[in-house]
Amino acid sequence: MLIQRILSAFALVFLFGCGEAVKTKSTEDQGPPNILFILVDDLGKEWISSYGAEDIETPNIDALAKSGLKFNNVYSMPQCTPTRVTLLTGQYPFRHGWVNHWDVPRWGGGAHFDETENPTLVNEMKRAGYKTCIAGKWQIDDFRVEPDALEKVGFDEYCMWTGYEAGIEASAERYWDPYVFTKEGSKTYPGAFGPDIFRDFIIDFLQENKEGPMFVYYPMVLTHTPLVNTPDESADDNLGKHKAMVRYTDKIVGQLVNALEQNGLLENTMIVFTTDNGTTQSITGTYKGEQVKGGKSKTLETGICEPFIVSWPGHIKADQESNALIDFTDILPTFLDIAGVNSKDKWTDLNASHIIDGKSFKNVLLQGDEASERKWILGMGGGNNARLTENGVENQFKFRDRVLRDERYKLYIDANRKPEKFFDLIQDPFERSNLVDSLKSGERENSFKSFMEIVKSFPLEDSDPQYKNNPPQEWDVEITAESGTWKM
Repeated sequence: MLIQRILSAFALVFLFGCGEAVKTKSTEDQGPPNILFILVDDLGKEWISSYGAEDIETPNIDALAKSGLKFNNVYSMPQCTPTRVTLLTGQYPFRHGWVNHWDVPRWGGGAHFDETENPTLVNEMKRAGYKTCIAGKWQIDDFRVEPDALEKVGFDEYCMWTGYEAGIEASAERYWDPYVFTKEGSKTYPGAFGPDIFRDFIIDFLQENKEGPMFVYYPMVLTHTPLVNTPDESADDNLGKHKAMVRYTDKIVGQLVNALEQNGLLENTMIVFTTDNGTTQSITGTYKGEQVKGGKSKTLETGICEPFIVSWPGHIKADQESNALIDFTDILPTFLDIAGVNSKDKWTDLNASHIIDGKSFKNVLLQGDEASERKWILGMGGGNNARLTENGVENQFKFRDRVLRDERYKLYIDANRKPEKFFDLIQDPFERSNLVDSLKSGERENSFKSFMEIVKSFPLEDSDPQYKNNPPQEWDVEITAESGTWKM
């Protein structure tokens, strides 16, 4: 296995080349690029070797970073639902309302991602002329209730794990014997490994749509629990299984890059690799000499500051590193900018009633950090602090705690809008020394004051999720007089 990984890494480095990539065609000749957006589930920087992980080797991801731009300061939200809705809408959770995790297929309650109430990245990419595809995990619609949910959001083709559908035991499986939804409906694939099905679907889509442009969204089911053995490796403990799953993730990244190259698509494809939040808290890894516990569901740096790699041969300089500030609201405007839809008056679905919080970082990709428009980024949400009422899904907190950071400092704000913790991330990257009670005049105090001014600009109350209720189902969470427990 080690020899195979070494050979795979060598092949990718050879494929991408060393140093700056060679531009062979003008952007105008090639037209708008394909975009392959890879979103791994539950994986922090402590498990990517090019970021400093010491307990794993990820040669294909490392080669991707070597071929392009590796970002250091990119914020997701700390859990699945807030992150995924944020990247689709370009809005912070306090605005789109999906502050907490809400597992739609499991809990129902009429809740769903309503494309008529929310701006949607995918529909805009489709209107810009892109063929669109998704494979992997969605979990913000119940395909039993809305079999056309993905088409309404803008996807031409799809191959999805259904999410755990209440009452259907087989639907719990996303890895071995996976329960998969396509245009033909949902069924179990006996003996198959889910990540292989999703990978192959994407590769087939690439082969069948070479004329492009294509927008391919690959929200992996890896490396989320349950921890399992892969087709390549077996382990007796959870840490061993986790490592096997990370290595399989890395292998799939290499296979997708190879598929792009074999189909003559690599030169005009922007590949984005990132993760939705930190590693599950049950797993600890060695990172830059420190033992780091997974930060999923927390606004620690290990929970929200994600690996983020962008490769676009011939356009983005190879082997670069960036400290520019980015968060997941920026994905929508950046992808539209790359697609040539770079002014809001061209966005047909994003009308004046929708505030877009994100800023395009296209110029950072092409020109460097000095082109960044960002002065601060934000992370918030996570956990299951929501309940179902007669009015729909309702968040527990009127103002959810959150964190703000600039290139050096990070401020925690509590649910009462008060400063709680303040860290110097350059001097204290593992957040051990709270400085909130020891501010001094100068840069530290100025940064703190700037953050507090930003906090004043936020709405007094977070929105609840906005949607038109789907019809009631027998598996919905029951609404009772005591349904006041917020944790689902």
